[in-house]
Order: sequence, then C-alpha cells, then structure tokens
Amino acid sequence: MKIPLISRGLFALLLASGFAFAEDKPDPSLTPEERAEFRRLLNESMEMFTGLISGLSDEQWNFKQNDQRWSVGECAEHIVRAEELLLQWAKDAIADGPKADWAEKTKGKIEFLNKVMPNRNPGGAGGAQAPFEIRPSEHWDRATTIKKYFALRGEVLAYFETLDLPIKEYTKDHPFPVFNTLNAHQWLVYIPLHTIRHSRQIVEVKEDPNFPK
Repeated sequence: MKIPLISRGLFALLLASGFAFAEDKPDPSLTPEERAEFRRLLNESMEMFTGLISGLSDEQWNFKQNDQRWSVGECAEHIVRAEELLLQWAKDAIADGPKADWAEKTKGKIEFLNKVMPNRNPGGAGGAQAPFEIRPSEHWDRATTIKKYFALRGEVLAYFETLDLPIKEYTKDHPFPVFNTLNAHQWLVYIPLHTIRHSRQIVEVKEDPNFPK
C-alpha cells in the first residue's frame, strides 16, 4: 500500500525528530577523555599530598596554628578518612542500581565540583564542617598515614579500572544539600578534588611563620 506523500513527509519528519532525541540523550558511559582526566586528577592530587607531607619531623607533623585549626597530621588523617568514605559512597551508588532520572539530577555537577572543591577560602572560612566519621580522631603518625593512603589509593584506582558499567546512571544523594544528587563518576572525581582542597590547607599550616623549621 502506498503512503500518501504528505504522510510520508510527516513520517520522515517524526523519524528524524526521534533520531535527534536519541542523539541528545546523554550517554551514561564514561568517555576516554573522562577516564584520562580522572587518572590525571588522581596522579596530581597524590603527588601534591605526598610531596607536602614528605620528610616532616614529628614537631612539624603535630604543629597547630591554634586550637581551632588542624595540624598537618590531622589534615592528612582527614584526607585519608574522606577518600575511604567517598569511595564507599561511589560503591553505594553502584549497589543501589541505575536511576532513570540520573541525567536531570546530576547535570553540571562535575563542573560544580571542579569549581568549589579544590578552592578554599583563607583559613577555611565559610567551609562546611566535616562529618564526624571523617574528622581526625586517632592522631596517626606520618608512617601510618602514608601506608594507609597508598593502600587506599591503590583500591580507588583498581575499582575505577575494573568498573565496566555506564556509571553515570548510578546515583547517591549527598548529605549536604548544596550537592544534592551525585552519580558514581562524580563521587569518584570528588576523591582527588577533596584531597587537593585539604592539601592546600596543609600549605596554609606550613606557611605559618611559627611552623617549626
């Protein structure tokens, strides 16, 4: 049966529109560029953090500017504890299964994380209070901190490299409303960005005129 010309034209228009909608739908899989960028962030943050804590004496490790500020050792413990929790939250997002509304809820969040996470106000002014479970509480020495950090970073990288899923469609809500919902990719990117943020806090401590020589 022949399709009338106007119907065939309408059919072609609808078909083209359908393809356009399909092309506009975000892809939940990571691109090669996104994978490379994550590896770059892991390396950059690791080099920054380990370089800042390398070779410090016990006096330097434990120096506090005042009772309200963390020492280098406390910043370092917080970094390790936070990386462990953030990795778990990425795993939780995967375990909870894919979400149909992932694209709407997580749109623009990578750009937001890149903007706000690495950048600290002087003295940490206006920053959020760290959740209780990742505050420094055990006063690790430098050797213990470094051992834990490298073991954890190995776990982060291994987890990322073995993920064979469209991980952007797996989400978990952040406890702070400013972030709302993040997907598994964003939770993983959060790890090195958070480490860069608090490595800069270590820089502040080391630049204090009273920091031990």
